Amino acid sequence: MRSILGPALALVLATSACIADENMTQLPETGSVWRLVSLDGAPYPARATLGFPEDGVVAGTAPCNAYSGALRVRLPGFGLGPVRATRSACGELEAERAFFTALGAMTQAEIRAGALVLTSPEGREMTFERLQP
Repeated sequence: MRSILGPALALVLATSACIADENMTQLPETGSVWRLVSLDGAPYPARATLGFPEDGVVAGTAPCNAYSGALRVRLPGFGLGPVRATRSACGELEAERAFFTALGAMTQAEIRAGALVLTSPEGREMTFERLQP
């Protein structure tokens, strides 16, 4: 007579792992790049990106300038240290100012339905769509 304990235990462990994965907060992967599509629920009127080139670092493009900075906390927390940016002028400086102000206020990051969503305790929200894996 064969024991079914081994296969049954394997099935229970596999199912438990799947349930645990579903409940874990998904985070942006190193090397991923995201484009801002909405800011506080409104479509964002310019092009801005947020990338995660290496652990603890963010970089991207705002409407007028490229930028980079360090994360002060580990994901899923989100908090930027000083940001370095180029100093070009363009007609979208107001959109850029709104982008950097909002980015500086964000404290949490998670993937929801394939989108990267950054949130703040005050209820602000930035939603990004994935550009690169």
